[in-house]
This record gives sequence, C-alpha cells and structure tokens, in this order.
Amino acid sequence: MTGPGALQRLTRPVQQWTPPLDSGQLATVLNRLRGWTAFDGGTLLGDVAAALDDVPPAEGDTAPLAERLRGHLARLVTIAVASEADQDTTAAQLALLARTLQTEPLPRERRAATAHLRRLGWTANELHDLLTALRCLKEAA
Repeated sequence: MTGPGALQRLTRPVQQWTPPLDSGQLATVLNRLRGWTAFDGGTLLGDVAAALDDVPPAEGDTAPLAERLRGHLARLVTIAVASEADQDTTAAQLALLARTLQTEPLPRERRAATAHLRRLGWTANELHDLLTALRCLKEAA
C-alpha cells in the first residue's frame, strides 16, 4: 500500500526485555520494603528528651530506650550518607560517633548506663539538628 494515508512499517530487530533483578533480588527488595518504617522525628525527639531528662528513666525502661536510640542513630547515619551530608566535617564526625555508640553495649551499672543513654541521646539530637539545618530532614515540630 503506497498512498497518502498509508503507514510504513519499519522492521528492526528488538532485543527481548530482561528484568534488572532476578527473583531472589526482588524478594530481598520486597522484604526490605515490608520491614521499612518511615522516619518519625517526633518519636526521636521524645526518646532524646527521655534520655536527657534530669530524672533518668526507670531501670526497666533503660535497655528499651537505648535500643530505640541506637535505631534512631542508625537511621540518621543512613540519611546522612544517602544525602551526602557526611561530606560536611561536623556531620561526618557525628556519624562516626553514632556508629561507635551503636556498637557499645549498655553498661550494667545504673550510673554508667544513664551516662551512656545521655551520650546516645545527645548524639541523636545533634545529628538530627544538623541534618535539619543541612536540609536533609524537614524541621521537626
């Protein structure tokens, strides 16, 4: 067909599409998405306030609070790295301190455990404030 309204078909070989991830990699991505929770600045600030309060948390609350603060630090470090905020000298120093504190066990002695909680809380607060100032996080209420 060769008229004014006829379409010309181009025949060019096209490679078959292949997915960028195999089934195992897709399952890993799916599991990570299912386990993901959004960053909650309000919860972080509440935990920081509990750690830095003049009255230390009850003995039974110390270990769970330390674990939550370690989680906040891990998330903040991930945000700093992903947003390249760790190129900032202060952010890099805080991220290193956060990584170090995350690996330290909670001391058994009450006073030492409270001091450790305060270091966790202070570092989380400082890193959060810096990431907010660098516009890597929205300002928390």
